[in-house]
Amino acid sequence: MATSKYQGIKYHDHQFGKVIDDLTLEEGLRISVNGKPLTVTMRTPGDDIELVHGLLYSEDIYSDVDSPLETILEQENKQGFVTGINVKVDANKLGDGYKNSRSFLSVASCGICGKQDLDLPDQSASVTDASINPESIFQMFRLMKSKQQAFKQSGGSHAAAAFNEEGKLLSIKEDIGRHNAVDKVVGDLILNKELDQAKCVTVSGRISYEIIIKTFRAKIPVLAAVSAPSTLAVDFAKELGITLLAFCREDKLTCYSHPERLEMVRVSTRENLKS
Repeated sequence: MATSKYQGIKYHDHQFGKVIDDLTLEEGLRISVNGKPLTVTMRTPGDDIELVHGLLYSEDIYSDVDSPLETILEQENKQGFVTGINVKVDANKLGDGYKNSRSFLSVASCGICGKQDLDLPDQSASVTDASINPESIFQMFRLMKSKQQAFKQSGGSHAAAAFNEEGKLLSIKEDIGRHNAVDKVVGDLILNKELDQAKCVTVSGRISYEIIIKTFRAKIPVLAAVSAPSTLAVDFAKELGITLLAFCREDKLTCYSHPERLEMVRVSTRENLKS
C-alpha cells in the first residue's frame, strides 16, 4: 500500500474540524553494492528491486541488461518495509558511475537522496515557540506568491519564505528544488542575523522528510506548505516538535502536528480536538 491514514485538524471558514487523510508513504532505502554503502534514496515503498535496477542502470553503475542483479534484502522495519538492499555485481562489470565514486542526483526530488546514510538531527536541541493565527498563514502565502519573480517568468521554480511571529516577511528565495530554496532562506537569515526571529517557513509544493529536518535545525517552529506532506514528514514533525501545516490554499489548511501553536485552537477548540 502506497498510502497511510493520518489524522489532522482542518481549518476552513474560521472553524477547525477533524479529518482523516491518506498521505503518501515516504521511507528511506539504503542501497549497497557488494556490501559497501552507496546511497540512500527516499521513496514510496514497493517495487524496490525495480527501483534499484533502474537507478543503478541510469547512473551507469550497472549496464548488463541481460543479467539481472543479485539483490539481498538487508532489513525490514516494523511495518515490514524494506530499508536496505545489497546488490552483488561483478567488479569487472561496474560502470564509470561507480568507479568515479560520484554522488549521483536525487531520484525523489529531495535533499537527503544521494547520502550514504540518513543524517538524523541532534534531538537534544529544540525549536522555539510561537503563536500563529491561521488567517495570517494565508496572507504569508499571498505575499510569497507575489514575490515569486522567477516562477512568474518560467513557471519552473519553487519558493520558500520565512516570517516572524507578526507575519513580517524576513526572507524569500527561489530555486528549481524545494529543499534548495529552504537552504537559501536559512542562509539568508543567518547572514542577516535574523534566524532567531523566524517563526514560520512557507514552501511551495509538497513536504517530505528533508524539509522537516532543515526546519528543525533552524529551530523554526512552524512549517506550512501549499501541497501534501509525506507520512515521514508528519512522523518527524510530531517527534521534533514542529507544527506542520499542509494544503494551505483557498483559505484552507490542515494541521498534522502540534496544533497548540495555532491561536484559535488555544482559545476556543483545543479541548474539543482532544476528544
